[in-house]
Amino acid sequence: MKAALDTRAQLTTACIRQAFTMLLEEKPIQRISVTELCRKAGVNRSTFYAHYQDIYDLLEKIEEEMLEELTKALAPLLDSQSGELSPLQITTGIYQCLRDNADVYTIALGEHGDRDFALRLLDIGRESCLAGYSRQFPQVSPERLEYFYAFASGGHMSLLRKWMEEGMTVPAQAMAQLSEELMLRGMEYLQGGAAGSVSRLGG
Repeated sequence: MKAALDTRAQLTTACIRQAFTMLLEEKPIQRISVTELCRKAGVNRSTFYAHYQDIYDLLEKIEEEMLEELTKALAPLLDSQSGELSPLQITTGIYQCLRDNADVYTIALGEHGDRDFALRLLDIGRESCLAGYSRQFPQVSPERLEYFYAFASGGHMSLLRKWMEEGMTVPAQAMAQLSEELMLRGMEYLQGGAAGSVSRLGG
């Protein structure tokens, strides 16, 4: 009996969340009402309030669940103690994981997405990537590595957004190769190519 109730609750929350992401593609969260959401999800208001306090509580719970799932999926790549993976492999792995989660686009990268959540996504691999950069470029200052990570991670988010906006017609493998090529070009910065243009940052 309990298992049946749990399954029903899971199906209900899945319907609510799917309806929410669909509405978020059309309008900002401030314009989404509980009544409209329930109508689209096919549930009544009392059912919604049995699971969430309001629309913003729903968004927060979706984001927390996404972060937990992504972090778990990326755990093998984000082990900062492992020296087997290069920063390129880590970043590419993050990119591939994100592309497999369509909801991430709507919540974090869409026109009406949550920009704060997008920044939290970027922070998932920050520590591991910086550790990898430091191993690969021991002569580069931590400040300069931070600047490079900000550039590289933001670029990957923009690339993912463009790919999804265009209907993901380009094969995923080709996109992964493109992102890796762009990262290799960016590595020139850490190898000293931009030392003169940003002279105040340590070498």
